Parts: sequence; C-alpha cells; structure tokens
Amino acid sequence: MTKTVNQKTFFLLLLYAVGLFLLRGPVARAAEFAPPPVMLANVYRADTKLADYWVSEKLDGVRGYWDGEKLLTRGGERISAPGWFTAGLPKIHMDGELWVGRGKFSETVSILLQQTPDDAAWRKISFMVFDLPAHPGAFTERNEVLKTLLAGVALPWVRQVEQLKVADHAQLRAMLDMVVKNGGEGLMLHRGASLYRAERSDDLLKLKPYQDADARVIGHLPGKGKNSGMLGALLVETAEGLQFRIGTGFSDADRRNPPPVGSWVTYRFTGVNEKSGIPRFARFMRVRADMPPGRY
Repeated sequence: MTKTVNQKTFFLLLLYAVGLFLLRGPVARAAEFAPPPVMLANVYRADTKLADYWVSEKLDGVRGYWDGEKLLTRGGERISAPGWFTAGLPKIHMDGELWVGRGKFSETVSILLQQTPDDAAWRKISFMVFDLPAHPGAFTERNEVLKTLLAGVALPWVRQVEQLKVADHAQLRAMLDMVVKNGGEGLMLHRGASLYRAERSDDLLKLKPYQDADARVIGHLPGKGKNSGMLGALLVETAEGLQFRIGTGFSDADRRNPPPVGSWVTYRFTGVNEKSGIPRFARFMRVRADMPPGRY
C-alpha cells in the first residue's frame, strides 16, 4: 500500500513539474529578476473627465518592459528574444506590448514560449511602445519624446502606440465599438498630466465591453457528471486575498489538463457581489503565461 501511494505521489509531482515546464517555457526558465515597476490600470468610469486623457487601443499581447539591457515580462521574467530584435533598442526604459495582431494573443504567447527563438516567428512580433518609465515629465511630454526617440531608432518592429483625443463619451464608445468590431480588445486611457508611477491608479484606465482580472490558482475541484474524472472548477485567489471558484469557460482539453496550482489565469466577470466582493459569473479566459507561479 505504501509503495502504491508513493508511486502515485511521485507520478502526480512529475505531472505537475512537466505541466509547469510547458506552461512557463524559456521565458520563466531564464534568469529571474525583480518585476519591473509598471503602471497598472483602474477600470474606466462614466464620470471620467475625458479632456484630461489620451486614448489608445488596448493591445491583446504580452506586456514587454525594456530596461535598457534586457526585455522582461510584467512578472520579471527575461524574454528570450532573438539578438537582432533588441540589438538596436536605446539604452533607456521603455514600456510596451509584444503583439502579433488583433485576436492573436495565443500565437504571441506560443512564440514567446519557444525554447529557442524562432526568427521567422519573431518577425511577426511588434514591440508596441506606449511609455517611457524613467522620463520625469508628464505623459503628454513623454509621448512626444517617445515619438522623436523611435523615429531615430527606425526599427520596423518597434512602433509607438497611437494616442488620440476624444471629444466626449459618445465618441469614446464609438471608438470602442469600432475596435471591438475589428477584433480588438478595448481601449486604454492615459491621463496627460500624470507622471509615471508604478502603482494602480486613475492615471491609467482600461475600457472593455466586459470586465476581466487575474487570479492565482490555489486548488482544483473535481468534476461531476459529464466532467467526472476531470476538472470541475478552479479555486483561485486574487492579489488582495479574495478566494472564489471559476467553473465555466473551460474546453475539454482545459479540464483534462487544467492550469497547475500556483499559475495565474485571467477570468471575465459581470460586476461583483456587494457584500462579499466576489466576482459575479466568473468565467475562465486563459492562462497568464507571463506571470510566474506564486508571484503577486
């Protein structure tokens, strides 16, 4: 009996290790660094004073932070990009998105997780830069400096994210509808007068047709009925310590091979419960391969 239990335990640990290896790939197997100090967004509200903000498309890629020497994910993992991709980048901090195109998040992640960078695949990726974290000026000034900087760099795969002004909320909603209709994810709003601060604030806002957030997997709950023997739901925990279940949005493949404990996932939801704060109708979207297990 003891031998059987030990063999089972060993097998489960082996599966977990293999799953973690495949999930994280070369991005996480490379040397780890402290997470870069990035700005984080709050959710757009109808009372936002739009005259104060610049608006851009929210790109559905992987956050990329260039610290002047190496390319990092938001979680602080070094990205194994081909030498030619970063060789011409300036020796200053740049915040942006590694992006293949609208609706191609999975393809972007697949390219980043290649153990050996695939030159042909990396030719599809653009480094879409939207900010200069180390610049002391306000965002409007940083945006102009970035324009001049990238014009001097002249690398076709390094581009500035276009920033626009909108007259009112109706125009903002029309812009959102157009982006979503064309396969985009949503919009970002940068306060023009804001300094670059590595915290979550109203200086940066996101607007989507639905709400989404990230949480860390802390348990697997068994399925019943047609899902018997597979995943029933994920038990997750937010960075604030709120725990809840996510039971929908999974494919059969997801249920047979669920995100490992410790990994991060993105879920969508519709508001929160007023008393508990738990997201309503939480639905699994995808694994956050750019966030290392266990890190908030």
